[in-house]
Amino acid sequence: MMSAMLHVLYLAGVAAFAASGVLAAYRANMDPFGGLVLAFAASISGGTLRDLILDRRPLYWTHDWVLLTVIICVGLGTMAYLRFWQLPHKSLLVVDAVGLSVVTVIGARAAIEAGATPLAVIILAVLTGVAGEVIRDVLCGEFPPLLLREDVYAIAALAGAGCYLLLHHVGTGATPAAVASAGVVFALRMGAVYLGLHLPRPQQLRPRGGRPEGG
Repeated sequence: MMSAMLHVLYLAGVAAFAASGVLAAYRANMDPFGGLVLAFAASISGGTLRDLILDRRPLYWTHDWVLLTVIICVGLGTMAYLRFWQLPHKSLLVVDAVGLSVVTVIGARAAIEAGATPLAVIILAVLTGVAGEVIRDVLCGEFPPLLLREDVYAIAALAGAGCYLLLHHVGTGATPAAVASAGVVFALRMGAVYLGLHLPRPQQLRPRGGRPEGG
């Protein structure tokens, strides 16, 4: 079972994703209902996919009224903020990074508790972290989604999942491991955002002269 501290941390991650959903809806010129739809899609899609794969019933959010209340309140609060104040620069990327960092490590913990293999833990943790963003971006009509446009995104989640798995195996407490691993994800993601870091793209791997080898 999740400790009280980890549950608070998880609610913070869900709140960040809810805010990111509303911010994405705002940029896509959606109405308030669309904002709430994206708030829920961004917040619960990853965990729902994880639980379905692990065959966990009932789905975690169907009996957690606190979590659902947090999503609604954060969604409405973000809408109210946007009604009177200008959207801060890069705000979507920041809150998205917070949600990604927390939800990824909570996904890793859930997979470990379910007895998944180490590789499956990492896969499920990354899926938990990124699925909500993919669905949010698709609903906003963004193609390709952020995950496929920003290289240091799933990789940041991958690094955080690996860090949590390592700390778990060396006997680090659940809360310190989650905080440290979430910090890794957040640092990598925001470092990439502000420093413009990304993996080499296919066109950057071509030989000089602009023609691929063998062509």
